[in-house]
Order: sequence, then C-alpha cells, then structure tokens
Amino acid sequence: MSFGEEQLHAGIDAVAAIDGNFARALGNAGYPPPRIRERGYTTLLRTIVGQQVSVAAANSIWNKLEAAFGEGCPAEVIAAAEFDALRACGLSGQKQSYGKSLAQLVLDGALDFDALPADDEEAIALLTQVKGIGRWSAEIYLLFAEGRPDIWPAGDLAVQEAVGRILGLGARPSEKTVRALAEPWRPHRGAAAIFSWHCYNMDVI
Repeated sequence: MSFGEEQLHAGIDAVAAIDGNFARALGNAGYPPPRIRERGYTTLLRTIVGQQVSVAAANSIWNKLEAAFGEGCPAEVIAAAEFDALRACGLSGQKQSYGKSLAQLVLDGALDFDALPADDEEAIALLTQVKGIGRWSAEIYLLFAEGRPDIWPAGDLAVQEAVGRILGLGARPSEKTVRALAEPWRPHRGAAAIFSWHCYNMDVI
C-alpha cells in the first residue's frame, strides 16, 4: 500500500484533531503532496546511491549506473560488477560494498521485499542487515515505499526542528523528546512525519 493523498490527508487530520498546535500549522502550511516510491530492491539501492550527496549528483550517478548495468540495476548484475566499472559511474568504494551487500541479500533470499515483517520494528531490523542502511534509511523506505502509517523517524534532524517549530518549543528537541511528544499521535505518526518535512521544506527521498 502506498501513502497516497487520501491516506496522507486522513492521517494529518487525525493528528490535527489531537493537537491544536498541529492544527494551527496545518492551517498555515496546507497539506503536503504525497511522496510515493516503488517497493523493492531498486528503491533501496537508490537510497544508498543518494546518501550524503545532492539530489542532482545522486540522479547523475544513478543514470550512469542504469546506462552501464541496465534498468533498475538488477541485483545479479550489481553483485557481479567490477570495482572499476562501478567507480566509473561515480559510486565510491564504500557505497559499492553497501550496494553489493543489498544485492547479495536479495539473491540469497535473505531479504524479500514482498514479505517484510508486518511489525515495523522487525521490518527495520531486517532492512538494517544491509550494510549502509541504518534506522533512518529503513524508516524512510517503509514510509514511502510501503506506506506504513505509523513510521516515526524521530532521529531525523529536520523532523526534530519542524516538531519544535510546530509545537512552539523554541529550540530543537532531542530524539528522545520527539519520540515522546509523538506518542499521542499514534497510529498516524507517518503522516505527521511527512507533514513535518513539508513544514521544514526538505526533500528527504
């Protein structure tokens, strides 16, 4: 299931009904557009490619990879790709190891994107088996590619900053505080996260 417009608006409205500050922010900022990504290996590989580089740089590297290795950069092709060939596309040695880790887990059947655990924490634990995929990347994948409604990336600095502004806290709250503040928003924290990024005006995936 994707986090489409209807699901997103319903989640945001639910949080606004719980929290007056959130409702006020919604009145000022309006609804964010939905952000839907395709489920599966390719989306997570693109996440790896995009780590710590600009959107433009990530798109350039990805286009070179697809030109060299085929549409979607199939797992079997990436697993077997030579270092220099990947490097020529702009992929660092570290990201190559991450991409190959992902590809091998998929090929071995250890990571099946069509059968991730329904429990969010179990799904995060499985995704973070991939080298280079930390909790944030796993949460982003589950939110945008699977449309899981209660994903809450409290460790994201932009979410922290936006929550601080929305709730009028005067300073960016800590991850622990942001996690606690969002407890009343369950099970709609995914929509609250997307709205927080909308308020912060940051493209996260």
